[in-house]
Amino acid sequence: MESSEARASGYWYGDDPEVKTGVDALNALRRYRVAETAMRRRTRAALRMNETDMMALRFIVNAEREARAVSPKDLAAYLGISSASTTVLVDRLVASGHLSRAKHPSDGRAVVLAVTPTTHADMQETFGDMHRQMMVVARQLDAHEATIVTSFLEQMSHAVSHEEK
Repeated sequence: MESSEARASGYWYGDDPEVKTGVDALNALRRYRVAETAMRRRTRAALRMNETDMMALRFIVNAEREARAVSPKDLAAYLGISSASTTVLVDRLVASGHLSRAKHPSDGRAVVLAVTPTTHADMQETFGDMHRQMMVVARQLDAHEATIVTSFLEQMSHAVSHEEK
């Protein structure tokens, strides 16, 4: 049950009954974002990493899942940071045992980055239960509901991005 204070957080949308459903959806999205932010803070603390470190590992794990090699240059482009900052980041993650460097399989002069088995295990332990709980909720949606939720979230992502329409 939502308090009148939470209900009133329609801000500048006003009290028009026609926009109530939209305001309720935006408020639910905001509550989710607050919960997700708190979860990310707990996760960073548990893994003793900052947000950029987590983003880097997530990017590399996803690339590994797709059998794509990740170079420091790829990582810099994804994170939008300089090559010098990337070097510092990679050095820190290698020193902490989260990443390893190896020669590129087809270009011996290039370097590829990989998440270490220990970090994979730590991430599985940290995220595993939460991801299972999230999947239980997501699987409760039927195909039509999932399509609607996916479309809504994609449109919201686009609305808050700085991309041209």
